[in-house]
Amino acid sequence: MTPRRFGLSKSKITLFEQCPKRLWLSVHRPELAEETDSVRASFAAGHAVGGFACELLPDGIMVSADDGLAAAAEHTTHVLQSGWQHPIFEATFVHDGVLIRADILEPRAEAGTRGWHLAEVKNTTGAKAYHIGDIATQLWVMRQCGVDVRSAAVRHLDSTFTLTHPGDYAGLFTDTDVIGLVEPIAAGRSVVVAEARATLAGSEPTREPGDHCDDPFTCSFKAYCNRHLPPPPEWPVSLLPDAAGKKVARQLAAQGIASLIDAPAQAMPSPKLARVHHATVTGEIWHDADAIRRETADWAFPRIYLDFETIQFAIPRWIVTRPFSQVPFQFSAHIETGDGTMRHVEFLCADGSDPRRACAEALVKLPATGTVIAWNASFERQCLLGLASLFPDLAPALQSLADRLVDLLPVARRHYYHRDMRGSWSIKAVLPTLAEIGYDNLVEVKSGADAQSAYLEAIDPATDPTRADAIRDALLDYCRRDTEAMVQVLAALTR
Repeated sequence: MTPRRFGLSKSKITLFEQCPKRLWLSVHRPELAEETDSVRASFAAGHAVGGFACELLPDGIMVSADDGLAAAAEHTTHVLQSGWQHPIFEATFVHDGVLIRADILEPRAEAGTRGWHLAEVKNTTGAKAYHIGDIATQLWVMRQCGVDVRSAAVRHLDSTFTLTHPGDYAGLFTDTDVIGLVEPIAAGRSVVVAEARATLAGSEPTREPGDHCDDPFTCSFKAYCNRHLPPPPEWPVSLLPDAAGKKVARQLAAQGIASLIDAPAQAMPSPKLARVHHATVTGEIWHDADAIRRETADWAFPRIYLDFETIQFAIPRWIVTRPFSQVPFQFSAHIETGDGTMRHVEFLCADGSDPRRACAEALVKLPATGTVIAWNASFERQCLLGLASLFPDLAPALQSLADRLVDLLPVARRHYYHRDMRGSWSIKAVLPTLAEIGYDNLVEVKSGADAQSAYLEAIDPATDPTRADAIRDALLDYCRRDTEAMVQVLAALTR
Protein backbone atom coordinates (compact mmCIF):
# COMPACT_ATOMS: atom_id res chain seq x y z
CA MET A 1 0.00 0.00 0.00
CA THR A 2 1.32 3.43 -0.92
CA PRO A 3 1.68 5.64 2.17
CA ARG A 4 -0.65 8.61 2.25
CA ARG A 5 1.06 11.80 1.10
CA PHE A 6 0.08 14.70 3.29
CA GLY A 7 -0.17 18.17 1.85
CA LEU A 8 1.66 20.89 3.72
CA SER A 9 1.58 24.67 3.88
CA LYS A 10 3.74 27.36 5.39
CA SER A 11 1.48 27.49 8.45
CA LYS A 12 1.69 23.73 8.97
CA ILE A 13 5.47 23.86 8.74
CA THR A 14 5.43 26.63 11.34
CA LEU A 15 3.37 24.36 13.60
CA PHE A 16 5.86 21.54 13.04
CA GLU A 17 8.82 23.70 13.96
CA GLN A 18 7.12 24.77 17.18
CA CYS A 19 6.17 21.20 18.07
CA PRO A 20 5.78 18.09 15.86
CA LYS A 21 2.91 16.96 18.06
CA ARG A 22 1.04 20.20 17.37
CA LEU A 23 1.27 19.57 13.62
CA TRP A 24 0.11 15.97 14.02
CA LEU A 25 -2.88 16.97 16.15
CA SER A 26 -3.85 19.80 13.80
CA VAL A 27 -4.20 17.29 10.95
CA HIS A 28 -5.43 14.14 12.70
CA ARG A 29 -7.31 15.51 15.73
CA PRO A 30 -8.32 19.11 14.91
CA GLU A 31 -11.44 18.79 17.06
CA LEU A 32 -9.20 18.86 20.16
CA ALA A 33 -8.05 22.41 19.48
CA GLU A 34 -9.21 25.16 21.82
CA GLU A 35 -8.90 28.62 20.31
CA THR A 36 -9.65 31.71 22.34
CA ASP A 37 -11.55 34.78 21.21
CA SER A 38 -8.31 36.76 21.37
CA VAL A 39 -6.63 34.36 18.93
CA ARG A 40 -9.52 34.64 16.51
CA ALA A 41 -9.53 38.42 16.87
CA SER A 42 -5.78 38.55 16.23
CA PHE A 43 -6.18 36.46 13.08
CA ALA A 44 -8.98 38.71 11.83
CA ALA A 45 -6.92 41.84 12.53
CA GLY A 46 -3.95 40.41 10.64
CA HIS A 47 -6.15 39.56 7.68
CA ALA A 48 -7.52 43.11 7.64
CA VAL A 49 -4.04 44.64 7.71
CA GLY A 50 -2.92 42.36 4.89
CA GLY A 51 -5.89 43.40 2.80
CA PHE A 52 -5.19 47.07 3.44
CA ALA A 53 -1.58 46.67 2.31
CA CYS A 54 -2.90 45.34 -0.99
CA GLU A 55 -5.32 48.25 -1.35
CA LEU A 56 -2.36 50.64 -1.28
CA LEU A 57 -1.12 49.05 -4.52
CA PRO A 58 -4.04 49.74 -6.85
CA ASP A 59 -2.33 48.37 -9.96
CA GLY A 60 -2.01 44.89 -8.46
CA ILE A 61 -3.96 41.74 -9.22
CA MET A 62 -5.50 39.36 -6.68
CA VAL A 63 -5.21 35.61 -7.21
CA SER A 64 -8.56 34.31 -6.00
CA ALA A 65 -8.98 30.97 -4.27
CA ASP A 66 -12.75 30.89 -4.82
CA ASP A 67 -12.40 28.01 -7.29
CA GLY A 68 -9.91 26.12 -5.13
CA LEU A 69 -6.19 26.31 -4.46
CA ALA A 70 -5.26 24.22 -7.49
CA ALA A 71 -7.01 26.74 -9.70
CA ALA A 72 -5.27 29.57 -7.82
CA ALA A 73 -1.89 28.00 -8.56
CA GLU A 74 -2.80 27.66 -12.24
CA HIS A 75 -3.93 31.28 -12.33
CA THR A 76 -0.64 32.39 -10.79
CA THR A 77 1.33 30.48 -13.40
CA HIS A 78 -0.74 32.06 -16.16
CA VAL A 79 -0.18 35.58 -14.76
CA LEU A 80 3.59 35.08 -14.55
CA GLN A 81 3.83 33.57 -18.03
CA SER A 82 1.81 36.45 -19.47
CA GLY A 83 4.64 38.84 -18.58
CA TRP A 84 2.67 40.70 -15.91
CA GLN A 85 4.85 43.40 -14.34
CA HIS A 86 2.69 44.69 -11.53
CA PRO A 87 2.08 43.48 -7.96
CA ILE A 88 0.47 40.08 -7.44
CA PHE A 89 -1.52 39.39 -4.27
CA GLU A 90 -1.85 35.90 -2.83
CA ALA A 91 0.27 34.36 -5.59
CA THR A 92 -0.10 30.61 -5.14
CA PHE A 93 2.60 27.98 -5.70
CA VAL A 94 3.02 24.29 -5.00
CA HIS A 95 6.25 22.31 -4.77
CA ASP A 96 6.73 18.81 -3.36
CA GLY A 97 3.23 18.93 -1.92
CA VAL A 98 3.85 22.21 -0.10
CA LEU A 99 1.42 24.99 -0.99
CA ILE A 100 2.07 28.63 -0.22
CA ARG A 101 0.21 31.87 -0.90
CA ALA A 102 2.51 34.88 -0.95
CA ASP A 103 1.02 38.06 0.47
CA ILE A 104 2.57 40.40 -2.10
CA LEU A 105 4.92 39.88 -5.03
CA GLU A 106 6.29 43.03 -6.63
CA PRO A 107 8.39 43.23 -9.79
CA ARG A 108 12.03 44.20 -9.39
CA ALA A 109 14.46 45.14 -12.16
CA GLU A 110 18.21 44.92 -11.67
CA ALA A 111 20.96 45.24 -14.26
CA GLY A 112 18.48 44.95 -17.09
CA THR A 113 16.87 41.77 -15.79
CA ARG A 114 13.56 41.37 -14.05
CA GLY A 115 12.78 39.48 -10.88
CA TRP A 116 10.41 39.65 -7.91
CA HIS A 117 10.32 41.07 -4.42
CA LEU A 118 8.45 39.02 -1.80
CA ALA A 119 6.69 40.96 0.97
CA GLU A 120 5.09 39.12 3.88
CA VAL A 121 2.61 41.53 5.51
CA LYS A 122 2.42 41.47 9.30
CA ASN A 123 0.21 43.24 11.81
CA THR A 124 3.19 44.42 13.85
CA THR A 125 5.48 47.46 13.99
CA GLY A 126 8.62 45.43 13.33
CA ALA A 127 9.98 42.13 12.04
CA LYS A 128 9.85 39.26 14.53
CA ALA A 129 11.99 36.15 14.70
CA TYR A 130 9.01 33.88 14.04
CA HIS A 131 8.33 35.66 10.72
CA ILE A 132 11.54 34.32 9.24
CA GLY A 133 10.44 30.69 8.98
CA ASP A 134 7.27 31.60 7.09
CA ILE A 135 9.21 33.58 4.52
CA ALA A 136 11.84 30.85 4.19
CA THR A 137 9.17 28.33 3.27
CA GLN A 138 7.72 30.67 0.67
CA LEU A 139 11.12 31.45 -0.81
CA TRP A 140 11.97 27.76 -1.10
CA VAL A 141 8.70 26.86 -2.83
CA MET A 142 8.80 29.80 -5.25
CA ARG A 143 12.40 29.27 -6.27
CA GLN A 144 11.75 25.58 -6.79
CA CYS A 145 8.87 26.65 -9.04
CA GLY A 146 11.29 28.75 -11.09
CA VAL A 147 10.30 32.17 -9.77
CA ASP A 148 13.22 34.59 -9.67
CA VAL A 149 12.81 36.04 -6.17
CA ARG A 150 15.50 38.70 -5.76
CA SER A 151 14.59 40.00 -2.30
CA ALA A 152 12.31 39.28 0.63
CA ALA A 153 11.02 41.42 3.45
CA VAL A 154 8.60 41.64 6.33
CA ARG A 155 6.21 44.44 5.42
CA HIS A 156 5.04 45.85 8.73
CA LEU A 157 3.42 48.98 10.06
CA ASP A 158 5.73 51.95 10.53
CA SER A 159 5.39 53.04 14.16
CA THR A 160 6.44 56.59 13.22
CA PHE A 161 3.67 57.04 10.66
CA THR A 162 1.08 59.66 11.64
CA LEU A 163 -2.17 60.09 9.76
CA THR A 164 -2.23 63.79 8.88
CA HIS A 165 -4.89 63.82 6.17
CA PRO A 166 -7.92 61.52 6.00
CA GLY A 167 -7.30 58.68 3.57
CA ASP A 168 -3.60 59.47 3.01
CA TYR A 169 -1.78 56.31 4.08
CA ALA A 170 1.41 56.76 2.08
CA GLY A 171 4.21 55.53 4.32
CA LEU A 172 2.02 53.45 6.61
CA PHE A 173 4.03 50.31 5.82
CA THR A 174 7.75 49.79 5.69
CA ASP A 175 9.86 46.80 4.66
CA THR A 176 12.50 45.14 6.80
CA ASP A 177 14.78 43.19 4.49
CA VAL A 178 15.31 39.61 5.67
CA ILE A 179 16.74 37.87 2.60
CA GLY A 180 20.07 37.30 4.30
CA LEU A 181 18.38 35.57 7.22
CA VAL A 182 15.93 33.62 5.09
CA GLU A 183 18.13 32.08 2.41
CA PRO A 184 20.12 29.71 4.69
CA ILE A 185 16.86 28.46 6.21
CA ALA A 186 15.25 28.04 2.81
CA ALA A 187 18.19 25.92 1.72
CA GLY A 188 17.28 23.34 4.35
CA ARG A 189 13.55 23.37 3.81
CA SER A 190 13.42 20.09 1.90
CA VAL A 191 14.73 18.27 4.97
CA VAL A 192 12.20 19.95 7.24
CA VAL A 193 9.37 19.11 4.84
CA ALA A 194 10.41 15.45 4.78
CA GLU A 195 10.52 15.36 8.58
CA ALA A 196 7.11 16.99 8.86
CA ARG A 197 5.61 14.56 6.38
CA ALA A 198 7.14 11.61 8.25
CA THR A 199 5.63 12.91 11.47
CA LEU A 200 2.18 13.06 9.88
CA ALA A 201 2.54 9.54 8.50
CA GLY A 202 3.26 8.10 11.94
CA SER A 203 1.37 7.81 15.19
CA GLU A 204 0.85 10.70 17.58
CA PRO A 205 4.27 11.97 18.69
CA THR A 206 5.23 11.89 22.33
CA ARG A 207 6.42 15.17 23.79
CA GLU A 208 6.14 16.51 27.28
CA PRO A 209 4.69 20.01 27.80
CA GLY A 210 7.27 22.75 28.20
CA ASP A 211 8.23 26.26 27.21
CA HIS A 212 7.63 25.41 23.55
CA CYS A 213 3.88 25.25 24.30
CA ASP A 214 3.80 29.06 24.38
CA ASP A 215 6.62 29.99 21.99
CA PRO A 216 6.07 31.73 19.67
CA PHE A 217 2.33 31.28 20.26
CA THR A 218 0.22 29.47 22.82
CA CYS A 219 -0.69 26.09 21.39
CA SER A 220 -4.38 25.42 20.88
CA PHE A 221 -3.82 21.81 22.01
CA LYS A 222 -2.28 22.79 25.34
CA ALA A 223 -5.24 21.59 27.42
CA TYR A 224 -5.22 18.23 25.65
CA CYS A 225 -1.51 17.69 26.19
CA ASN A 226 -1.77 18.70 29.86
CA ARG A 227 -4.78 16.52 30.62
CA HIS A 228 -2.79 13.76 32.33
CA LEU A 229 -0.57 16.04 34.36
CA PRO A 230 -1.25 16.11 38.11
CA PRO A 231 -3.16 19.19 39.25
CA PRO A 232 -0.89 22.07 40.17
CA PRO A 233 -0.46 22.97 43.84
CA GLU A 234 -2.90 25.44 45.31
CA TRP A 235 -0.12 27.98 45.77
CA PRO A 236 2.44 27.35 43.01
CA VAL A 237 5.84 29.01 43.12
CA SER A 238 4.94 30.67 39.81
CA LEU A 239 2.75 33.19 41.63
CA LEU A 240 5.85 34.99 42.93
CA PRO A 241 5.62 38.42 41.27
CA ASP A 242 7.89 40.41 38.97
CA ALA A 243 11.06 39.31 37.22
CA ALA A 244 12.83 38.67 40.51
CA GLY A 245 10.01 36.43 41.66
CA LYS A 246 9.96 34.50 38.39
CA LYS A 247 13.69 33.91 38.72
CA VAL A 248 13.22 32.52 42.23
CA ALA A 249 10.32 30.39 40.97
CA ARG A 250 12.54 28.84 38.29
CA GLN A 251 15.24 28.13 40.86
CA LEU A 252 12.74 26.49 43.20
CA ALA A 253 11.22 24.43 40.40
CA ALA A 254 14.71 23.22 39.44
CA GLN A 255 15.05 21.99 43.02
CA GLY A 256 11.77 20.10 42.75
CA ILE A 257 9.77 22.60 44.82
CA ALA A 258 6.42 23.25 43.14
CA SER A 259 4.44 24.75 46.02
CA LEU A 260 5.27 28.05 47.65
CA ILE A 261 4.17 26.48 50.93
CA ASP A 262 7.22 24.18 50.72
CA ALA A 263 9.67 26.94 49.77
CA PRO A 264 12.14 28.03 52.47
CA ALA A 265 11.79 31.61 53.68
CA GLN A 266 15.49 32.21 53.13
CA ALA A 267 15.00 31.67 49.38
CA MET A 268 13.16 35.01 49.16
CA PRO A 269 15.77 37.69 48.25
CA SER A 270 13.68 40.82 48.90
CA PRO A 271 11.22 42.12 51.51
CA LYS A 272 8.47 42.15 48.90
CA LEU A 273 8.91 38.48 48.02
CA ALA A 274 9.30 37.64 51.69
CA ARG A 275 5.93 39.25 52.41
CA VAL A 276 4.27 37.32 49.59
CA HIS A 277 5.81 34.09 50.85
CA HIS A 278 4.87 34.72 54.49
CA ALA A 279 1.28 35.70 53.65
CA THR A 280 0.89 32.64 51.45
CA VAL A 281 2.30 30.20 53.99
CA THR A 282 0.57 31.61 57.07
CA GLY A 283 -2.58 33.15 55.64
CA GLU A 284 -1.74 36.38 57.48
CA ILE A 285 -2.52 39.64 55.69
CA TRP A 286 0.22 42.22 55.25
CA HIS A 287 -1.49 45.56 55.87
CA ASP A 288 0.37 48.62 57.12
CA ALA A 289 -2.57 51.00 57.42
CA ASP A 290 -0.52 53.63 59.28
CA ALA A 291 1.95 53.87 56.40
CA ILE A 292 -0.88 54.12 53.87
CA ARG A 293 -2.54 56.91 55.85
CA ARG A 294 0.75 58.79 55.98
CA GLU A 295 1.30 58.46 52.23
CA THR A 296 -2.22 59.56 51.33
CA ALA A 297 -2.75 62.24 53.99
CA ASP A 298 -2.02 65.08 51.58
CA TRP A 299 -4.32 63.79 48.83
CA ALA A 300 -6.55 66.85 48.81
CA PHE A 301 -10.30 66.87 48.35
CA PRO A 302 -12.17 66.74 46.13
CA ARG A 303 -10.67 63.40 45.22
CA ILE A 304 -11.32 62.41 41.61
CA TYR A 305 -11.00 58.67 41.01
CA LEU A 306 -10.34 58.44 37.26
CA ASP A 307 -10.17 55.55 34.81
CA PHE A 308 -10.00 55.47 30.99
CA GLU A 309 -10.82 52.83 28.41
CA THR A 310 -9.02 53.11 25.09
CA ILE A 311 -9.01 51.51 21.66
CA GLN A 312 -6.02 50.76 19.47
CA PHE A 313 -6.31 50.51 15.71
CA ALA A 314 -3.48 48.97 13.73
CA ILE A 315 -4.47 51.14 10.79
CA PRO A 316 -4.94 54.69 12.10
CA ARG A 317 -8.55 55.76 11.75
CA TRP A 318 -8.42 59.39 12.87
CA ILE A 319 -5.97 62.20 12.13
CA VAL A 320 -2.93 62.63 14.39
CA THR A 321 -2.94 58.97 15.36
CA ARG A 322 -0.32 56.32 14.70
CA PRO A 323 -0.52 52.54 14.42
CA PHE A 324 -1.76 51.20 17.76
CA SER A 325 -2.19 54.67 19.28
CA GLN A 326 -4.18 54.57 22.51
CA VAL A 327 -7.34 56.55 21.81
CA PRO A 328 -9.60 57.14 24.84
CA PHE A 329 -13.26 56.54 24.09
CA GLN A 330 -14.55 56.31 27.65
CA PHE A 331 -13.85 57.44 31.19
CA SER A 332 -15.41 57.10 34.61
CA ALA A 333 -14.84 59.49 37.51
CA HIS A 334 -16.04 59.15 41.07
CA ILE A 335 -15.73 62.50 42.85
CA GLU A 336 -15.46 62.46 46.63
CA THR A 337 -15.75 65.61 48.70
CA GLY A 338 -14.29 66.21 52.15
CA ASP A 339 -17.64 65.61 53.86
CA GLY A 340 -17.86 62.12 52.36
CA THR A 341 -20.42 62.79 49.63
CA MET A 342 -19.84 61.12 46.30
CA ARG A 343 -21.00 61.80 42.76
CA HIS A 344 -20.26 59.95 39.55
CA VAL A 345 -19.40 61.37 36.12
CA GLU A 346 -18.99 59.23 33.03
CA PHE A 347 -18.32 59.60 29.32
CA LEU A 348 -18.67 57.12 26.49
CA CYS A 349 -18.51 57.59 22.73
CA ALA A 350 -19.28 54.34 20.95
CA ASP A 351 -20.82 55.50 17.68
CA GLY A 352 -17.66 55.12 15.57
CA SER A 353 -16.83 58.83 15.40
CA ASP A 354 -13.55 60.26 16.68
CA PRO A 355 -14.16 60.39 20.46
CA ARG A 356 -11.22 62.56 21.47
CA ARG A 357 -12.68 66.08 21.36
CA ALA A 358 -15.87 65.10 23.18
CA CYS A 359 -13.83 63.16 25.74
CA ALA A 360 -11.55 66.14 26.36
CA GLU A 361 -14.51 68.51 26.72
CA ALA A 362 -16.09 66.19 29.30
CA LEU A 363 -12.81 65.91 31.22
CA VAL A 364 -12.30 69.66 31.59
CA LYS A 365 -15.62 69.85 33.43
CA LEU A 366 -14.14 67.82 36.30
CA PRO A 367 -13.14 69.80 39.41
CA ALA A 368 -10.23 72.19 38.82
CA THR A 369 -8.77 71.46 42.26
CA GLY A 370 -8.13 68.39 44.34
CA THR A 371 -6.32 65.12 43.79
CA VAL A 372 -6.81 62.87 40.77
CA ILE A 373 -6.40 59.23 41.80
CA ALA A 374 -5.68 56.42 39.34
CA TRP A 375 -4.51 52.82 39.46
CA ASN A 376 -1.33 52.65 37.40
CA ALA A 377 -1.48 56.39 36.82
CA SER A 378 1.01 56.45 33.95
CA PHE A 379 -1.76 55.24 31.67
CA GLU A 380 -4.20 57.99 32.71
CA ARG A 381 -1.40 60.56 32.43
CA GLN A 382 -0.66 59.40 28.89
CA CYS A 383 -4.32 59.80 27.94
CA LEU A 384 -4.60 63.26 29.47
CA LEU A 385 -1.38 64.58 27.98
CA GLY A 386 -2.24 63.14 24.58
CA LEU A 387 -5.52 65.01 24.58
CA ALA A 388 -3.81 68.18 25.84
CA SER A 389 -1.36 68.12 22.93
CA LEU A 390 -4.21 67.66 20.48
CA PHE A 391 -6.47 70.43 21.77
CA PRO A 392 -4.48 73.53 22.81
CA ASP A 393 -7.62 75.39 23.91
CA LEU A 394 -8.31 72.68 26.49
CA ALA A 395 -4.68 71.99 27.34
CA PRO A 396 -4.44 74.01 30.60
CA ALA A 397 -7.30 72.13 32.26
CA LEU A 398 -6.12 68.75 30.95
CA GLN A 399 -2.56 69.48 32.02
CA SER A 400 -3.86 70.41 35.47
CA LEU A 401 -5.58 67.03 35.77
CA ALA A 402 -2.34 65.30 34.77
CA ASP A 403 -0.31 67.37 37.24
CA ARG A 404 -2.64 66.41 40.08
CA LEU A 405 -2.48 62.68 39.37
CA VAL A 406 -1.40 60.29 42.12
CA ASP A 407 -1.04 56.54 41.85
CA LEU A 408 -2.80 54.22 44.29
CA LEU A 409 -1.17 51.09 42.86
CA PRO A 410 2.36 51.52 44.31
CA VAL A 411 0.87 52.50 47.68
CA ALA A 412 -1.00 49.19 47.77
CA ARG A 413 2.03 47.33 46.48
CA ARG A 414 4.25 48.68 49.27
CA HIS A 415 1.88 48.21 52.16
CA TYR A 416 -0.74 45.55 51.40
CA TYR A 417 -0.83 41.91 50.41
CA HIS A 418 -3.42 39.17 50.79
CA ARG A 419 -2.56 35.71 49.59
CA ASP A 420 -5.77 35.55 47.54
CA MET A 421 -4.21 38.19 45.29
CA ARG A 422 -1.93 35.39 44.06
CA GLY A 423 1.03 37.60 43.27
CA SER A 424 -0.93 40.36 41.53
CA TRP A 425 -1.71 43.92 42.56
CA SER A 426 -4.17 44.55 39.75
CA ILE A 427 -7.32 46.27 40.92
CA LYS A 428 -9.24 43.11 40.06
CA ALA A 429 -7.01 41.07 42.37
CA VAL A 430 -6.98 43.56 45.26
CA LEU A 431 -10.66 44.57 45.36
CA PRO A 432 -12.21 41.20 46.37
CA THR A 433 -9.81 40.91 49.33
CA LEU A 434 -10.98 44.23 50.77
CA ALA A 435 -14.63 44.64 49.74
CA GLU A 436 -17.71 42.58 49.05
CA ILE A 437 -17.78 43.54 45.39
CA GLY A 438 -15.65 42.37 42.52
CA TYR A 439 -15.89 41.89 38.79
CA ASP A 440 -17.44 38.42 38.66
CA ASN A 441 -21.01 39.69 38.55
CA LEU A 442 -20.33 41.73 35.41
CA VAL A 443 -21.64 39.81 32.43
CA GLU A 444 -20.15 40.93 29.14
CA VAL A 445 -17.29 43.29 29.93
CA LYS A 446 -14.96 42.22 32.73
CA SER A 447 -11.56 43.43 31.51
CA GLY A 448 -9.86 46.01 29.35
CA ALA A 449 -9.60 43.47 26.54
CA ASP A 450 -13.33 42.82 26.79
CA ALA A 451 -13.94 46.56 26.63
CA GLN A 452 -11.98 46.90 23.41
CA SER A 453 -13.83 43.97 21.82
CA ALA A 454 -17.17 45.40 22.94
CA TYR A 455 -16.32 48.81 21.53
CA LEU A 456 -15.42 47.32 18.15
CA GLU A 457 -18.71 45.45 18.07
CA ALA A 458 -20.64 48.57 19.08
CA ILE A 459 -19.20 50.70 16.26
CA ASP A 460 -19.68 48.01 13.62
CA PRO A 461 -22.44 49.24 11.25
CA ALA A 462 -23.74 45.67 11.10
CA THR A 463 -24.47 45.61 14.84
CA ASP A 464 -28.18 45.74 15.65
CA PRO A 465 -29.12 48.97 17.50
CA THR A 466 -30.61 47.02 20.39
CA ARG A 467 -27.41 45.05 20.71
CA ALA A 468 -25.34 48.26 20.52
CA ASP A 469 -27.36 49.71 23.41
CA ALA A 470 -26.69 46.59 25.50
CA ILE A 471 -22.97 46.87 24.76
CA ARG A 472 -23.02 50.52 25.80
CA ASP A 473 -24.61 49.60 29.13
CA ALA A 474 -22.00 46.89 29.70
CA LEU A 475 -19.15 49.30 28.96
CA LEU A 476 -20.55 51.88 31.37
CA ASP A 477 -20.98 49.24 34.09
CA TYR A 478 -17.41 48.03 33.69
CA CYS A 479 -15.70 51.43 33.71
CA ARG A 480 -17.85 52.55 36.65
CA ARG A 481 -16.75 49.45 38.56
CA ASP A 482 -13.09 50.39 38.06
CA THR A 483 -13.44 53.78 39.75
CA GLU A 484 -15.83 52.46 42.37
CA ALA A 485 -13.18 49.84 43.13
CA MET A 486 -10.56 52.52 43.80
CA VAL A 487 -12.91 54.33 46.18
CA GLN A 488 -13.53 51.17 48.17
CA VAL A 489 -9.91 50.02 48.11
CA LEU A 490 -8.55 53.31 49.41
CA ALA A 491 -11.18 53.45 52.14
CA ALA A 492 -10.38 49.91 53.26
CA LEU A 493 -6.62 50.37 53.08
CA THR A 494 -6.72 53.42 55.34
CA ARG A 495 -8.99 51.89 57.99
